[in-house]
Amino acid sequence: MGAAVFFGCAGIAFGPALALVLLTVAAEPLRVIVLVAGAFFWLVSLLLASLIWFVSVHLSDREDAKLQYGLLVFGAAVSVLLQEAFRFAYFKLLKKADEGLATISEDGRSPISLRQMAYVSGLSFGIISGVFSVINILADSIGPGIVGIHGDSPYYFITSAFLTMALVLLHTFWGVIFFDACEKRRYWCLGLVVASHLLTSGLTFLNPWYEASLVPIFIITLCTGLWAFFTAGGSFRNILKCLSCK
Repeated sequence: MGAAVFFGCAGIAFGPALALVLLTVAAEPLRVIVLVAGAFFWLVSLLLASLIWFVSVHLSDREDAKLQYGLLVFGAAVSVLLQEAFRFAYFKLLKKADEGLATISEDGRSPISLRQMAYVSGLSFGIISGVFSVINILADSIGPGIVGIHGDSPYYFITSAFLTMALVLLHTFWGVIFFDACEKRRYWCLGLVVASHLLTSGLTFLNPWYEASLVPIFIITLCTGLWAFFTAGGSFRNILKCLSCK
């Protein structure tokens, strides 16, 4: 049973991301490089956020439960802001790289567009974020033990997997929107990306009241996905062509 839960939840959490990597990234060396480098940037942001939270906890009263909970919320907010700051830094780096690739190419154009880099960088942020958020949960799902035997929710693993899947997709969408907003200097779009990231992170504190966290997060994912689709140049006509297999 433990193995079935492990592979099932892992498939839910990372199945869409794995499909995107295999179909759109793996065959292109430049995209693979952008994917790996993006994961590194996210890891650095996590390291800094962890240090800030670690120091704040050790400088506070560790016996005060309310204070520690407040510091946990503070740490999550700092982590979100640092992730977005490093997303901006990665945009600047990729922008410079794009200009350099265009300079050395024969036709004067970069072999990878900024929109493609935005998509791959967002996917890399999502994958590495999902791995760190769910890896311990997947390890516990193997057993021993049964979730819910002491009255807790038996849906802990499955909801964690769906939340991770939403987080991976959201980072991908945020990457597309964020890069486009930086390129076109649409600061209100940047603000909405950061605000939706903070909101999504804050909703997870409602767990184990999963109805109050999972449903709004998937609504945010759907709306953000549509926004990213149109930002990338999509249209209803393209959707109709896709559905009609034309």
